[in-house]
Amino acid sequence: MSDIMRPIPFDALMGWILDEYHTQGSIFGVTRFARGDGKGTRHIFGESIETPVGPAAGPNSQLAQNIVASYVTGARFFELKTVQVMDGEELSACVNKPCILAGDEGYNCEWSTELTVPQAFDEYVKAWVACKLLSRELGLGSADGFVFNMSVGYDLEGIKSPKVDKYINDMKDASATPAFTEAIAWAKANLDCFEHVDEAFVDSITPQVSRSITESTLHGCPPAEIERIATYLMCEKGLNTFVKCNPTLLGYEYARTTLDSLGFDYIAFDDHHFLEDLQWEDAVPMLERLIALGKERGLEFGVKLTNTFPVDVTRNELPSEEMYMSGRSLYPLSLTLAARLSEQFDGKLRISYSGGADANNVAWLVSAGIWPVTVATTILKPGGYQRFGQIVRVLESVEAKAFDGVDAKAVRGMVGEAVRGDAYRKPIKPLPERHVAAKLPLMDCFTAPCRHDCPIHQDIPGYLMAVDEGRYEDALNVILERNALPFVTGTICPHHCGDGCMRNYYEEHVHIREAKLKAAEAASEKVLPTLARRAEVKGKKVAVIGGGPAGLSAASFLSRAGVDVTVIERTQKLGGIVRHAIPEFRISGEAIDRDIELCSAYGTKFECGVEVKSVDELLKQGYTDVVIAIGAWAPGRATLKSGAEMDAIDFLVAAKGDPDSLELGSDVVVIGAGNTAMDVARAAKRIKGVENVRLVYRRTRRYMPADEEELALALEDGVEFMELLSPDTLADGVLTCEVMELGAPDESGRRSPVSTGKTTTIPATTVIAAVGENVEGTLFEASGIEVDRKGRPVVDASYKTNLPHVYAIGDARRGPATVVEGIADAAMVTVAISGADFNGKVESNVKADYDAPLAKRGDLCLDVKGCDRTRCLGCATVCETCVEVCPNRANVAIRVPGMRQRQIVHVDGMCNECGNCAVFCPYQVGRPYKDKLTLFWSKEDFDNSTNEGFLPVDGGMLVRLDGGAKVYDVNDKDCGLPESVRATIAAVQSDYAYLMIG
Repeated sequence: MSDIMRPIPFDALMGWILDEYHTQGSIFGVTRFARGDGKGTRHIFGESIETPVGPAAGPNSQLAQNIVASYVTGARFFELKTVQVMDGEELSACVNKPCILAGDEGYNCEWSTELTVPQAFDEYVKAWVACKLLSRELGLGSADGFVFNMSVGYDLEGIKSPKVDKYINDMKDASATPAFTEAIAWAKANLDCFEHVDEAFVDSITPQVSRSITESTLHGCPPAEIERIATYLMCEKGLNTFVKCNPTLLGYEYARTTLDSLGFDYIAFDDHHFLEDLQWEDAVPMLERLIALGKERGLEFGVKLTNTFPVDVTRNELPSEEMYMSGRSLYPLSLTLAARLSEQFDGKLRISYSGGADANNVAWLVSAGIWPVTVATTILKPGGYQRFGQIVRVLESVEAKAFDGVDAKAVRGMVGEAVRGDAYRKPIKPLPERHVAAKLPLMDCFTAPCRHDCPIHQDIPGYLMAVDEGRYEDALNVILERNALPFVTGTICPHHCGDGCMRNYYEEHVHIREAKLKAAEAASEKVLPTLARRAEVKGKKVAVIGGGPAGLSAASFLSRAGVDVTVIERTQKLGGIVRHAIPEFRISGEAIDRDIELCSAYGTKFECGVEVKSVDELLKQGYTDVVIAIGAWAPGRATLKSGAEMDAIDFLVAAKGDPDSLELGSDVVVIGAGNTAMDVARAAKRIKGVENVRLVYRRTRRYMPADEEELALALEDGVEFMELLSPDTLADGVLTCEVMELGAPDESGRRSPVSTGKTTTIPATTVIAAVGENVEGTLFEASGIEVDRKGRPVVDASYKTNLPHVYAIGDARRGPATVVEGIADAAMVTVAISGADFNGKVESNVKADYDAPLAKRGDLCLDVKGCDRTRCLGCATVCETCVEVCPNRANVAIRVPGMRQRQIVHVDGMCNECGNCAVFCPYQVGRPYKDKLTLFWSKEDFDNSTNEGFLPVDGGMLVRLDGGAKVYDVNDKDCGLPESVRATIAAVQSDYAYLMIG
């Protein structure tokens, strides 16, 4: 059954590891191994760790294969997943699925291991022996260079129960347990599988799996109970002990204020956990007593920071009422608690740290004396376990030394950077949708979200690859295939292509727009002379009405296709709204001119200063087709009940063309919150005599429609945002506004504004309305073109109006839109008129070297601004994100003969439906654990699942596809299965047989 994990027997586990390593060069999908050299070795609990990092108690430390994947990538301190008296099916029934959401900050509603306690023990012992064997066989480091740390909960009675008590005792000495003896026996019986492992080494593997333990208690556990548990673990069990402490020790007000100030104000929680949990005044004396007890017993004692931070589910994030927060939003809280405890105990209290640790901050933490450091959220993101490799490399610069205290001053300084800087600050606006609006295919699912999200489906991976390699002419040629305006779009495009960029989950999206401009600036002079028509389309003569972005693009594409084109522009200069209204500080006239030069290269003719009254006059002049691209210049709706307001476009045109003609007074109010409103506000700040510019909006800035960067630029320019105000009337230099408040959130979490019944006033010598422009209807009316209720032309799928051979594109069709949307329209009508093909550079997206993109996976860019590379992950060549983010390694990428990309096979027995792969799958309707071809290990699991997949049976493969199940001989190409499915199953059978457990 797909939500039940089936532990892998030790012989099968080692067979898998060794077979995969020798045939594929990887272990559980990990391709880059970290080899310790002993230089970073530290000592803890009387043991050694080659590096002070590893997985936190959670999904990445629950199965043997998870621990092995962590180990080979560099982890050396393993906080094993918590066990408790409630286990197995009883516990699993309490865990709602999916249970992990790590798209930005992390959340989970999962608690202890879903295995039984004896099964969990077996997993940890199998992992212990496997890591020992791999350390020697692969030269990964010292066999004694890593530590397993137990984690138990949640009360003393449960910890004393026979089941958990046996677990603790056996972890201290596993010599008499079947799990250990069978693993050792297998190793001795299979020495021929190894080159560097001999019997003496196997005999040297200690059965003392763990000497330490982390106490994890439920929220609300009384301080006396916490102390009794720690005392029991040290005195009765003789274990080095860490006690998990919660951020609730900071108090509700601090936590709420800190999260609010960092933009996490939408995270909902009340004060009940803060009131019920361990209090500071109880914690300090308790920890003092436990420190003394540890010294008395000759044991190491410390705290683990931090345990869970419970928050409310308000937007259906997970199927529970409460969830536990982790990741970057937890970091400032965890760090603050570390600082307070270090100050309280003069740095002498040992701190094991979790809560937002990653490659960006681990060196600071360890340098300050805070170690070991365990991570969860960062390795649940794309890159997965391979993120450990970079963490280990970062720590090479930190001196390895014995614990001599925590530098409280340094930690306090880190707190200041965290709460005042931008690294742990949430963007102003909610994160955009990061998934492709499509269903995940069963096969061949690789896709580049950037290309999909771009309105012109620009071959983005292709030109990014060329830019990275310094092939700027190639890059520009790729761009020009679909984009006639590289300078304009390289400067002011809203670049929503970056919304779905997989790099968002590392640090921030690839700077696609900037790479485009870089290519255009570097190569336009060389590329321009090479541009020529590709053919000649006879019998076509096209008039384009309007010389703005859409019209210029249509002219460029059509003339390149061989069509005779003339652009007719009513003003004296080409460029449309970009030329006449968008401020010079946003885009220079030179950039516009350079694009016009590129658009002219194919032979387009231009007539400026000519206004077309009706399309009939053009058709009578012999034009076979007319493309209307007149823009949207008419004023939008009135926003005030009374009082004069200036139209945004009128203002922008005047501000750009003749700013001295404007007399706005001292206080300008801009109504609206889109990108145009930001342009208006920023331009108004530059008009002589203006002292204050205020932007009025009925919602909060979080819900403003303007792009994040436009909001930030307006704020930088000193524009004041007046939120939750609805403008009403203007009189005598005063704007009266209705005061709004946000109502209850809807299912998406969006909160609509509702009136409070109160009003307020704002000084306003001029009010400028920027609430959307309209399309001028004169030309449509005079030409007999049908329009809708908004005055926009009614068009078909090719943007043809009701008049034969007459098309409408850009703002004239859509209303106010982006430049790139106008280019998309231009491409559509070019295909309709000339039959042109825009796929000439599609193959440029795919890199011939499949392994090169994979080599980038897992490494965060620690200095994005200083990076001279695009950071593109090459998603068009290889995705495999679901493989990287699965903590259990249940998604496997396999090479299939005859198929360019590796295919994803889901292994049912290793999956507990945590849902993490669905979070990061590029497809909006995509759950790899449900939607990918699934390998089953038993008929019971096959029957209990609805996944399309296969099961090895006598006589062939039992395959379920399209609702039906049948046994096939997949070695027969004519067996009746779709070839991609047949070939994939056959590849598993022949080249990946180690996947077929049972």
